Amino acid sequence: MDLGRLHPRALQPNQHRGLAPGVDVNSALAITSVDLARMQFATTSLYHFLFVPLTLGLAPLVAVMQTLWHRTGNDAWLRLTKFFGTLLLINFAIGVATGLVQEFQFGMNWSVYSTFVGDVFGAPLAIEGLAAFMLEATFLGVWVFGWDRLSPRLHLATIWIAAVGMWLSAYFILVANSWMQRPVGYQLTNGRAELTSIGALLTNTFALHAWLHTILAGVTTGSMLVFGVACWHFARGRDVEMFRKAALLALIVLVPVSAANLAVGSRFGIVTTDYQPMKIAASEALWKTEQPAAFSLFQIGGFTQDDQTPSFDIEVPGLLSFLATGSFSSEVKGLNDTQSSYQRQYGRGNYIPPVEVAYWAMRTMAYAGTLVFVVAALGAFLYRKRRLENTRWFNRVAVVTIAFPFIAALSGWVLTEVGRQPWIVQGLLRTADANSPTVSTWTVGASLGVFIGLYVVLGVADFVLMRRYARIDPPATEPELKELPSLVPGF
Repeated sequence: MDLGRLHPRALQPNQHRGLAPGVDVNSALAITSVDLARMQFATTSLYHFLFVPLTLGLAPLVAVMQTLWHRTGNDAWLRLTKFFGTLLLINFAIGVATGLVQEFQFGMNWSVYSTFVGDVFGAPLAIEGLAAFMLEATFLGVWVFGWDRLSPRLHLATIWIAAVGMWLSAYFILVANSWMQRPVGYQLTNGRAELTSIGALLTNTFALHAWLHTILAGVTTGSMLVFGVACWHFARGRDVEMFRKAALLALIVLVPVSAANLAVGSRFGIVTTDYQPMKIAASEALWKTEQPAAFSLFQIGGFTQDDQTPSFDIEVPGLLSFLATGSFSSEVKGLNDTQSSYQRQYGRGNYIPPVEVAYWAMRTMAYAGTLVFVVAALGAFLYRKRRLENTRWFNRVAVVTIAFPFIAALSGWVLTEVGRQPWIVQGLLRTADANSPTVSTWTVGASLGVFIGLYVVLGVADFVLMRRYARIDPPATEPELKELPSLVPGF
């Protein structure tokens, strides 16, 4: 495809990778603006994504706790519902505050991109904002303030509806993002992508796999938080019997879901190979095509075109072939061959993403996810032996492991986005050609500084509130059980 037909700036290939001889000052400023705009969107999206997995996973767990209280009448489940419901509300409130600014950046920093994808993005983002998000926000509000105003059964339904809304919201957002990874259901008209099939957009193979992977990551995050908080209370010897129930529920969910997510992630690698072979090669720093291709557990060097051979590595033979194709003996295209293929297809330019970032993002995601499963399996063993609450070293490990699902989720997001570069829309529009040409470097830099300062404040507030309400004893008396809204400032 001739990118020059899509947008006149597309005739300047790979301008974000450095200045060629003869490039004027205005081009240099444009490059700086692109870099800062990318940094700003990366900052906002990664920071917002800290809150997304926990919301996706904690909401259904709180709904299960309330369901168990509704069915059994055991007040311990009501106390746990209020306790973890408070953590859910804190996370949700700050997550919404950090997520609102992302879509505004499309129009401010990425006007060319917005013009190009607007007809496609409009549908899923409108559905997400007007339907899914309003569903989750409305019914979560009804849940917070409806304890004494609704019947127990109707009130229980509100938290389940809110949880469904959260999952739907994630789906429509990932539909939009997955179109950038694998464009479907569109046609190009006068340099713009126009939607031709809403069905193809909503059933994009990449979107379905990404959504399932994200939901499982969210449930892993939520259940790990519940388990880690329970272990913290075990270590302090407080409300042990009640938190045994929370720990059991968390383990019932965490062990199979964390294992399933490892399998789903492996399958997602096959889908990625089909549509983004450059990303899978970059995630292994595989420069030369191999059959079969080994997976390196760790390597030193070999991340640049000038240094393609690592000075040290530890490899598992055939594992990359399995992760990329489902077969231990299949061929995996290397970066060099894929680069040549892309140049024949798209024209001259450097289509290799930041290899070292992709390599370590992939391993951080995989290793952190595996450690979560190991800790969960060991926790299940100790629970079965009735030694969980008395094994202090493991309780400390479980508290630290709360961070691992967040690390895995952020690393996976980095791999997804960085591994696609230099494309902002795979095969159609390059990142360097998609920014707002009239927005100055100073403007983007100043707003980036403001965002970073704001997010530091919000991050501190979130940590302080989450830590405070995770450490307190759950409400024990009937009057206290009716005071959930007062636990969270602003509700």
